[in-house]
Amino acid sequence: MPSADNRDSDLNAVIKGPYFNDIMAQPAAIESSSRAISPNVMNAINMDSLKQRGIRRIVLTGMGSSLHALYPLHLCLNNAGIVSTQIETAELLHEYPLLRGKDVLLILVSQSGESAEVVKLLQNGDEFGIILGITNNPDSTLGRRADYTLLLQAGEEATVSCKTYLATLSVLHQLGTLLVGEDVDIVDKSLLRVGNFVKEYLKNWKTHVSEILGLLKGAENYFVIGRSYSLATALTGGLILKESTRKHAEGMSSAAFRHGPFEMLSDRVFVLVFEGRQDVSSLNNRIAEDILSAGGRTAFSAVNNPTHDVFRLPKVNSELLPMVEILSVQMMSLAIAALDGNEAGAFERATKVTRVE
Repeated sequence: MPSADNRDSDLNAVIKGPYFNDIMAQPAAIESSSRAISPNVMNAINMDSLKQRGIRRIVLTGMGSSLHALYPLHLCLNNAGIVSTQIETAELLHEYPLLRGKDVLLILVSQSGESAEVVKLLQNGDEFGIILGITNNPDSTLGRRADYTLLLQAGEEATVSCKTYLATLSVLHQLGTLLVGEDVDIVDKSLLRVGNFVKEYLKNWKTHVSEILGLLKGAENYFVIGRSYSLATALTGGLILKESTRKHAEGMSSAAFRHGPFEMLSDRVFVLVFEGRQDVSSLNNRIAEDILSAGGRTAFSAVNNPTHDVFRLPKVNSELLPMVEILSVQMMSLAIAALDGNEAGAFERATKVTRVE
Protein backbone atom coordinates (compact mmCIF):
# COMPACT_ATOMS: atom_id res chain seq x y z
CA MET A 1 0.00 0.00 0.00
CA PRO A 2 1.49 3.39 -0.97
CA SER A 3 2.32 5.65 1.97
CA ALA A 4 0.25 8.71 2.77
CA ASP A 5 3.16 10.91 1.72
CA ASN A 6 3.28 9.27 -1.70
CA ARG A 7 -0.48 9.65 -2.14
CA ASP A 8 -0.23 13.34 -1.21
CA SER A 9 2.47 13.78 -3.83
CA ASP A 10 0.31 12.08 -6.48
CA LEU A 11 -2.71 14.11 -5.38
CA ASN A 12 -0.75 17.30 -5.97
CA ALA A 13 -0.20 16.03 -9.54
CA VAL A 14 -3.91 16.37 -10.32
CA ILE A 15 -4.05 19.11 -12.95
CA LYS A 16 -7.14 21.29 -12.58
CA GLY A 17 -7.80 21.83 -16.25
CA PRO A 18 -11.07 22.31 -18.17
CA TYR A 19 -12.21 18.70 -17.64
CA PHE A 20 -11.67 19.00 -13.89
CA ASN A 21 -13.64 22.25 -13.87
CA ASP A 22 -16.49 20.62 -15.80
CA ILE A 23 -16.63 17.81 -13.23
CA MET A 24 -16.93 20.34 -10.44
CA ALA A 25 -19.70 22.17 -12.31
CA GLN A 26 -22.00 19.12 -12.36
CA PRO A 27 -24.30 20.17 -9.49
CA ALA A 28 -25.23 23.35 -11.34
CA ALA A 29 -25.82 21.35 -14.53
CA ILE A 30 -28.22 19.01 -12.74
CA GLU A 31 -30.14 21.97 -11.32
CA SER A 32 -30.42 23.63 -14.73
CA SER A 33 -31.50 20.43 -16.46
CA SER A 34 -34.34 19.91 -13.99
CA ARG A 35 -36.26 22.62 -15.85
CA ALA A 36 -35.92 21.01 -19.29
CA ILE A 37 -39.47 19.85 -19.91
CA SER A 38 -41.75 22.77 -20.77
CA PRO A 39 -45.57 22.65 -20.60
CA ASN A 40 -45.92 22.38 -24.39
CA VAL A 41 -43.68 19.31 -24.41
CA MET A 42 -45.64 17.85 -21.50
CA ASN A 43 -48.84 18.23 -23.48
CA ALA A 44 -47.39 16.75 -26.68
CA ILE A 45 -45.06 14.02 -25.43
CA ASN A 46 -47.20 11.76 -23.30
CA MET A 47 -48.55 8.40 -24.32
CA ASP A 48 -52.15 9.56 -24.76
CA SER A 49 -51.16 12.44 -27.05
CA LEU A 50 -48.71 10.27 -28.96
CA LYS A 51 -51.31 7.56 -29.59
CA GLN A 52 -53.76 10.18 -30.86
CA ARG A 53 -51.09 11.25 -33.36
CA GLY A 54 -50.58 7.68 -34.56
CA ILE A 55 -47.33 6.96 -32.72
CA ARG A 56 -46.99 3.24 -32.04
CA ARG A 57 -43.24 2.75 -31.71
CA ILE A 58 -40.38 4.46 -29.85
CA VAL A 59 -36.78 4.41 -31.12
CA LEU A 60 -33.95 5.68 -28.90
CA THR A 61 -30.69 6.65 -30.55
CA GLY A 62 -27.40 8.46 -29.96
CA MET A 63 -23.65 7.97 -30.12
CA GLY A 64 -21.14 7.28 -27.34
CA SER A 65 -22.21 8.45 -23.90
CA SER A 66 -25.41 9.87 -25.40
CA LEU A 67 -26.37 6.35 -26.47
CA HIS A 68 -25.43 4.82 -23.12
CA ALA A 69 -27.43 7.48 -21.25
CA LEU A 70 -30.56 6.23 -23.04
CA TYR A 71 -30.37 2.77 -21.46
CA PRO A 72 -32.14 3.70 -18.19
CA LEU A 73 -34.99 5.23 -20.22
CA HIS A 74 -35.07 2.09 -22.38
CA LEU A 75 -35.45 -0.06 -19.24
CA CYS A 76 -37.98 2.31 -17.70
CA LEU A 77 -40.23 2.18 -20.76
CA ASN A 78 -40.04 -1.56 -21.27
CA ASN A 79 -40.58 -2.29 -17.57
CA ALA A 80 -43.75 -0.18 -17.82
CA GLY A 81 -44.97 -2.17 -20.82
CA ILE A 82 -43.98 0.41 -23.45
CA VAL A 83 -41.76 -1.30 -25.99
CA SER A 84 -38.79 0.74 -27.21
CA THR A 85 -35.76 -0.01 -29.37
CA GLN A 86 -32.33 1.39 -28.52
CA ILE A 87 -29.79 1.58 -31.33
CA GLU A 88 -26.61 3.47 -32.20
CA THR A 89 -27.27 6.30 -34.65
CA ALA A 90 -24.53 5.06 -37.01
CA GLU A 91 -26.35 1.75 -37.38
CA LEU A 92 -29.79 3.32 -37.65
CA LEU A 93 -28.44 5.58 -40.39
CA HIS A 94 -27.46 2.69 -42.66
CA GLU A 95 -29.53 -0.26 -41.45
CA TYR A 96 -32.90 -1.16 -39.92
CA PRO A 97 -35.38 0.29 -42.44
CA LEU A 98 -38.24 -1.16 -40.37
CA LEU A 99 -37.38 1.27 -37.57
CA ARG A 100 -38.47 4.14 -39.78
CA GLY A 101 -42.07 5.19 -40.28
CA LYS A 102 -44.69 7.79 -39.49
CA ASP A 103 -45.70 5.76 -36.44
CA VAL A 104 -42.24 6.20 -34.85
CA LEU A 105 -41.29 8.60 -32.09
CA LEU A 106 -37.55 9.06 -32.54
CA ILE A 107 -35.80 10.19 -29.36
CA LEU A 108 -32.44 11.47 -30.57
CA VAL A 109 -29.73 12.46 -28.09
CA SER A 110 -26.65 14.45 -29.06
CA GLN A 111 -24.94 16.76 -26.61
CA SER A 112 -23.52 18.91 -29.42
CA GLY A 113 -26.42 18.35 -31.80
CA GLU A 114 -23.84 18.29 -34.61
CA SER A 115 -22.38 14.76 -34.60
CA ALA A 116 -21.89 13.54 -38.17
CA GLU A 117 -24.32 10.63 -37.86
CA VAL A 118 -27.00 12.78 -36.25
CA VAL A 119 -26.79 15.44 -38.95
CA LYS A 120 -27.07 12.83 -41.71
CA LEU A 121 -30.01 11.09 -40.07
CA LEU A 122 -31.84 14.40 -39.80
CA GLN A 123 -31.47 14.95 -43.54
CA ASN A 124 -34.16 12.28 -43.86
CA GLY A 125 -36.03 13.28 -40.74
CA ASP A 126 -39.38 13.20 -42.55
CA GLU A 127 -39.14 9.39 -42.46
CA PHE A 128 -40.16 9.54 -38.78
CA GLY A 129 -43.44 10.60 -37.22
CA ILE A 130 -42.05 12.81 -34.45
CA ILE A 131 -38.45 13.65 -33.62
CA LEU A 132 -37.71 14.60 -30.03
CA GLY A 133 -34.20 16.02 -29.77
CA ILE A 134 -32.18 16.27 -26.59
CA THR A 135 -29.15 18.52 -26.89
CA ASN A 136 -27.02 21.09 -25.11
CA ASN A 137 -27.02 23.40 -28.14
CA PRO A 138 -30.34 24.98 -29.17
CA ASP A 139 -28.77 26.42 -32.35
CA SER A 140 -27.42 23.07 -33.54
CA THR A 141 -28.81 21.03 -36.42
CA LEU A 142 -30.66 18.83 -33.94
CA GLY A 143 -31.93 21.81 -31.97
CA ARG A 144 -33.34 23.41 -35.11
CA ARG A 145 -34.70 20.35 -36.94
CA ALA A 146 -36.31 18.34 -34.16
CA ASP A 147 -40.07 18.67 -33.78
CA TYR A 148 -39.56 19.13 -30.04
CA THR A 149 -36.34 19.91 -28.22
CA LEU A 150 -35.30 19.32 -24.63
CA LEU A 151 -32.28 21.45 -23.71
CA LEU A 152 -29.67 20.15 -21.27
CA GLN A 153 -28.66 23.70 -20.26
CA ALA A 154 -25.40 22.33 -18.86
CA GLY A 155 -23.19 25.13 -20.14
CA GLU A 156 -20.22 24.79 -22.46
CA GLU A 157 -18.20 21.61 -21.96
CA ALA A 158 -14.54 21.36 -22.91
CA THR A 159 -13.77 17.72 -23.70
CA VAL A 160 -14.90 14.50 -22.00
CA SER A 161 -18.60 14.23 -21.30
CA CYS A 162 -19.33 14.72 -17.61
CA LYS A 163 -21.75 17.52 -16.77
CA THR A 164 -23.62 17.02 -20.06
CA TYR A 165 -23.86 13.29 -19.29
CA LEU A 166 -25.44 13.92 -15.88
CA ALA A 167 -27.74 16.52 -17.40
CA THR A 168 -28.75 14.02 -20.11
CA LEU A 169 -29.56 11.38 -17.51
CA SER A 170 -31.60 13.96 -15.59
CA VAL A 171 -33.61 15.03 -18.64
CA LEU A 172 -34.19 11.46 -19.79
CA HIS A 173 -35.40 10.52 -16.31
CA GLN A 174 -37.93 13.34 -16.45
CA LEU A 175 -38.97 12.24 -19.94
CA GLY A 176 -39.41 8.64 -18.82
CA THR A 177 -41.61 9.76 -15.96
CA LEU A 178 -43.75 11.73 -18.39
CA LEU A 179 -44.08 8.84 -20.83
CA VAL A 180 -45.05 6.25 -18.22
CA GLY A 181 -47.43 8.62 -16.46
CA GLU A 182 -45.73 8.96 -13.07
CA ASP A 183 -45.84 11.94 -10.71
CA VAL A 184 -43.53 14.69 -11.95
CA ASP A 185 -43.35 16.30 -8.48
CA ILE A 186 -41.82 13.12 -7.07
CA VAL A 187 -39.20 13.22 -9.81
CA ASP A 188 -38.29 16.80 -8.91
CA LYS A 189 -37.68 15.80 -5.30
CA SER A 190 -35.62 12.78 -6.36
CA LEU A 191 -33.41 14.89 -8.62
CA LEU A 192 -32.94 17.42 -5.83
CA ARG A 193 -31.64 14.65 -3.54
CA VAL A 194 -29.30 13.43 -6.26
CA GLY A 195 -28.04 16.96 -6.88
CA ASN A 196 -27.34 17.45 -3.18
CA PHE A 197 -25.37 14.20 -3.03
CA VAL A 198 -23.32 15.15 -6.10
CA LYS A 199 -22.51 18.52 -4.53
CA GLU A 200 -21.36 16.97 -1.25
CA TYR A 201 -19.42 14.20 -2.98
CA LEU A 202 -17.47 16.62 -5.15
CA LYS A 203 -16.59 18.82 -2.17
CA ASN A 204 -14.52 15.85 -0.96
CA TRP A 205 -12.81 15.14 -4.28
CA LYS A 206 -9.33 15.21 -2.74
CA THR A 207 -10.25 12.50 -0.25
CA HIS A 208 -11.83 10.39 -2.99
CA VAL A 209 -8.92 10.70 -5.41
CA SER A 210 -6.41 10.04 -2.64
CA GLU A 211 -8.20 6.80 -1.73
CA ILE A 212 -8.25 5.66 -5.36
CA LEU A 213 -4.56 6.46 -5.78
CA GLY A 214 -3.82 3.84 -3.18
CA LEU A 215 -5.81 1.26 -5.14
CA LEU A 216 -4.56 1.81 -8.67
CA LYS A 217 -0.76 1.98 -8.52
CA GLY A 218 0.66 -0.70 -10.79
CA ALA A 219 -2.62 -1.31 -12.63
CA GLU A 220 -2.47 -1.26 -16.42
CA ASN A 221 -5.94 -2.39 -17.52
CA TYR A 222 -9.26 -1.16 -16.20
CA PHE A 223 -12.77 -2.59 -16.42
CA VAL A 224 -16.07 -1.10 -15.26
CA ILE A 225 -18.90 -3.61 -14.99
CA GLY A 226 -22.53 -3.74 -13.87
CA ARG A 227 -26.02 -4.92 -14.73
CA SER A 228 -29.47 -3.45 -15.25
CA TYR A 229 -29.50 0.36 -14.90
CA SER A 230 -25.83 0.26 -13.89
CA LEU A 231 -24.92 -1.02 -17.35
CA ALA A 232 -25.21 2.59 -18.51
CA THR A 233 -22.52 3.50 -15.98
CA ALA A 234 -20.30 0.60 -17.01
CA LEU A 235 -20.43 1.46 -20.71
CA THR A 236 -19.97 5.19 -20.16
CA GLY A 237 -17.28 4.56 -17.56
CA GLY A 238 -15.15 2.52 -19.92
CA LEU A 239 -15.52 5.18 -22.60
CA ILE A 240 -14.60 8.18 -20.47
CA LEU A 241 -11.62 6.42 -18.88
CA LYS A 242 -10.19 5.80 -22.34
CA GLU A 243 -10.89 9.37 -23.42
CA SER A 244 -9.61 11.06 -20.30
CA THR A 245 -6.50 8.95 -19.55
CA ARG A 246 -5.54 7.24 -22.84
CA LYS A 247 -5.36 3.96 -20.92
CA HIS A 248 -6.94 0.65 -21.86
CA ALA A 249 -10.36 0.56 -20.25
CA GLU A 250 -13.54 -1.32 -21.06
CA GLY A 251 -17.09 -1.06 -19.84
CA MET A 252 -19.41 -4.05 -20.11
CA SER A 253 -22.04 -6.06 -18.30
CA SER A 254 -20.92 -8.17 -15.36
CA ALA A 255 -22.16 -11.22 -17.23
CA ALA A 256 -20.14 -10.37 -20.35
CA PHE A 257 -16.99 -10.01 -18.23
CA ARG A 258 -17.12 -13.74 -17.47
CA HIS A 259 -17.29 -14.52 -21.20
CA GLY A 260 -13.64 -13.91 -22.04
CA PRO A 261 -12.20 -10.88 -20.21
CA PHE A 262 -12.08 -12.89 -16.98
CA GLU A 263 -9.05 -14.67 -18.46
CA MET A 264 -7.10 -11.38 -18.36
CA LEU A 265 -7.18 -11.14 -14.57
CA SER A 266 -3.93 -10.43 -12.76
CA ASP A 267 -2.63 -7.91 -10.21
CA ARG A 268 -2.32 -5.42 -13.08
CA VAL A 269 -6.06 -5.55 -13.85
CA PHE A 270 -8.47 -3.40 -11.85
CA VAL A 271 -12.22 -4.03 -12.05
CA LEU A 272 -14.79 -1.63 -10.62
CA VAL A 273 -18.01 -3.54 -9.94
CA PHE A 274 -21.33 -1.79 -9.37
CA GLU A 275 -23.78 -3.49 -7.03
CA GLY A 276 -26.75 -2.11 -8.93
CA ARG A 277 -30.38 -2.91 -8.36
CA GLN A 278 -31.18 -5.14 -5.39
CA ASP A 279 -32.34 -8.15 -7.42
CA VAL A 280 -28.97 -8.40 -9.24
CA SER A 281 -26.71 -7.34 -6.36
CA SER A 282 -25.88 -10.91 -5.32
CA LEU A 283 -24.63 -11.68 -8.84
CA ASN A 284 -22.40 -8.61 -8.82
CA ASN A 285 -21.17 -9.43 -5.32
CA ARG A 286 -20.18 -12.90 -6.45
CA ILE A 287 -18.23 -11.72 -9.49
CA ALA A 288 -16.31 -9.26 -7.30
CA GLU A 289 -15.34 -12.12 -5.01
CA ASP A 290 -14.38 -14.30 -7.98
CA ILE A 291 -12.19 -11.54 -9.43
CA LEU A 292 -10.23 -11.36 -6.17
CA SER A 293 -9.93 -15.14 -6.01
CA ALA A 294 -8.55 -15.19 -9.56
CA GLY A 295 -5.81 -12.69 -8.69
CA GLY A 296 -7.34 -9.48 -9.98
CA ARG A 297 -7.94 -6.23 -8.16
CA THR A 298 -11.44 -5.00 -7.57
CA ALA A 299 -13.58 -2.44 -5.80
CA PHE A 300 -17.29 -2.73 -5.08
CA SER A 301 -19.59 0.29 -5.39
CA ALA A 302 -22.68 -0.06 -3.22
CA VAL A 303 -25.10 1.65 -0.85
CA ASN A 304 -24.43 -0.32 2.31
CA ASN A 305 -21.19 -2.28 2.02
CA PRO A 306 -18.81 -0.71 -0.49
CA THR A 307 -15.19 -1.78 -0.33
CA HIS A 308 -14.10 1.87 0.08
CA ASP A 309 -15.80 5.14 1.01
CA VAL A 310 -15.15 6.64 -2.42
CA PHE A 311 -17.51 4.00 -3.86
CA ARG A 312 -20.29 4.53 -1.33
CA LEU A 313 -23.64 5.39 -2.94
CA PRO A 314 -26.75 7.10 -1.56
CA LYS A 315 -30.04 5.25 -1.47
CA VAL A 316 -31.87 6.31 -4.64
CA ASN A 317 -34.32 4.76 -7.07
CA SER A 318 -32.63 2.22 -9.36
CA GLU A 319 -33.17 4.34 -12.46
CA LEU A 320 -31.19 7.19 -10.84
CA LEU A 321 -28.18 5.04 -9.90
CA PRO A 322 -26.21 6.01 -13.04
CA MET A 323 -26.25 9.67 -11.96
CA VAL A 324 -24.36 8.91 -8.75
CA GLU A 325 -22.34 5.88 -9.86
CA ILE A 326 -20.42 7.74 -12.57
CA LEU A 327 -18.82 10.09 -10.01
CA SER A 328 -16.38 7.45 -8.78
CA VAL A 329 -15.32 6.73 -12.36
CA GLN A 330 -14.58 10.42 -12.79
CA MET A 331 -12.43 10.27 -9.64
CA MET A 332 -10.64 7.28 -11.16
CA SER A 333 -9.88 9.30 -14.28
CA LEU A 334 -8.28 12.06 -12.21
CA ALA A 335 -6.23 9.52 -10.24
CA ILE A 336 -4.99 7.58 -13.28
CA ALA A 337 -3.93 10.75 -15.06
CA ALA A 338 -2.15 12.00 -11.93
CA LEU A 339 -0.22 8.74 -11.61
CA ASP A 340 1.05 9.29 -15.15
CA GLY A 341 1.74 12.97 -14.62
CA ASN A 342 -0.86 13.94 -17.22
CA GLU A 343 -3.86 16.23 -17.33
CA ALA A 344 -7.07 14.22 -17.33
CA GLY A 345 -9.35 14.95 -20.25
CA ALA A 346 -6.86 16.92 -22.36
CA PHE A 347 -7.52 15.84 -25.96
CA GLU A 348 -4.61 15.44 -28.36
CA ARG A 349 -6.32 13.57 -31.21
CA ALA A 350 -10.05 13.60 -30.55
CA THR A 351 -12.37 16.60 -30.78
CA LYS A 352 -15.39 17.47 -28.68
CA VAL A 353 -17.68 17.21 -31.71
CA THR A 354 -17.20 14.28 -34.10
CA ARG A 355 -18.00 15.70 -37.51
CA VAL A 356 -16.67 12.83 -39.68
CA GLU A 357 -18.67 9.63 -39.97
